[in-house]
Amino acid sequence: MFNTYQQTLEYLYASLPMFQRVGAVAFKKDLTNTLALCSVLDNPHHKFKSVHVAGTNGKGSTAHIVASVLQSAGYKTGLYTSPHLKSFTERIRVNGQEVSQPFVVDFANRMQPHIEKIKPSFFEITVAMAFDYFAKTEVDIAVIEVGMGGRLDSTNVIVPEVSVITNIGLDHTDMLGNTLREIAVEKAGIIKRNVPVVISERQEEVVEVFEKKAGKEQAPVFFADKPVAIAQNGTLCIVDSVYCNQPMRFEFPLLGDYQKKNINGALTALEYLTRHGFTISAEHVVHGMQRVVKQTGLKGRWQILQERPLVICDTGHNADGIRAIVKQLSTYRYKKLFMIIGMVSDKDRTSIFKLLPKKAHYVFCQAAIPRAMDVHELAKEAKLYGLTGEIVPDVNEALKTALQKANADDLIFVGGSTFIVAELDNL
Repeated sequence: MFNTYQQTLEYLYASLPMFQRVGAVAFKKDLTNTLALCSVLDNPHHKFKSVHVAGTNGKGSTAHIVASVLQSAGYKTGLYTSPHLKSFTERIRVNGQEVSQPFVVDFANRMQPHIEKIKPSFFEITVAMAFDYFAKTEVDIAVIEVGMGGRLDSTNVIVPEVSVITNIGLDHTDMLGNTLREIAVEKAGIIKRNVPVVISERQEEVVEVFEKKAGKEQAPVFFADKPVAIAQNGTLCIVDSVYCNQPMRFEFPLLGDYQKKNINGALTALEYLTRHGFTISAEHVVHGMQRVVKQTGLKGRWQILQERPLVICDTGHNADGIRAIVKQLSTYRYKKLFMIIGMVSDKDRTSIFKLLPKKAHYVFCQAAIPRAMDVHELAKEAKLYGLTGEIVPDVNEALKTALQKANADDLIFVGGSTFIVAELDNL
């Protein structure tokens, strides 16, 4: 019997393998456990409508955007995302409000005998908890972000109104495949029979994969192709696009040119919902887009932590994500660039090192998780690619070090891993 929230979390973390902490050993390659947990809970995932979002990069931002617009349109909206940055309860929200700690405790107490019997992963029990919460709070619709891959991901027991696949990149290759096509097959696994799928980015290498899977499932496939223009204006972006044939302009708090693809995919999915029973006006879209951070609590996506010197953090952590980060950094004017970088040990570091700017001062750090790469080894490897600097293991101390050395017109970037960003005190 768990009496406190902290006691409950300690049980969940200690008893259930957690991919974010220990890596591949926590990845379950079938849906058996999730289905068993849902059966015990009277199949809560059948009791609400949903939108399913997969992809290598951009799925988190896309999920938050769709959820924010649905909330602005007056729908009671659930949102399930992972991993969390600061608090476990960030993973499960209804209209932006995190699941309550008493619910987490009650859920663990109700499910403990079944957890001991089924032996699910941390992610599997979290997915079941989210579905139970959404059913009990009677949401109108829930936006569900895939954890990893798609075909065998625990979230893939739902049958959504529409699915979204954002981007295919080389990430988690030890579990999903070594080529874009192999990874696309796993992502395409969320495509369900007669359920439309939106592809946010047309990548010629994998178009056939999606079209073949969609054809097999008789699922309409939409490649998002809306005109999206972004102009950065200080700490906001001004976005011009089109929704239901209506031109629109709105301020958007998620900085970064790479958000074009996420906005495009989200708008296409929202248009589909509008044509099939949902009332989502252009005004709702503008309201939801402008308030996506405020309404959903999204953090860590090109987030400005302070100005003069400018400090930016971003959770991008694979080659495609780093490529977008480096491209975005090139749009800023600064005298000196500081890069505070930490990584997990199971990433393809070579491709990332090749992308990172050599004309920067690096401060290497290490997240406090088992998967984190040893900071001394990280610095040693990075030096082989011309990336030099110093070692300060704790990210907050690393930031202090950079701030002490930086002038007002310098730029400091913090990233390389979701877990490095998560440990920032002022996030």
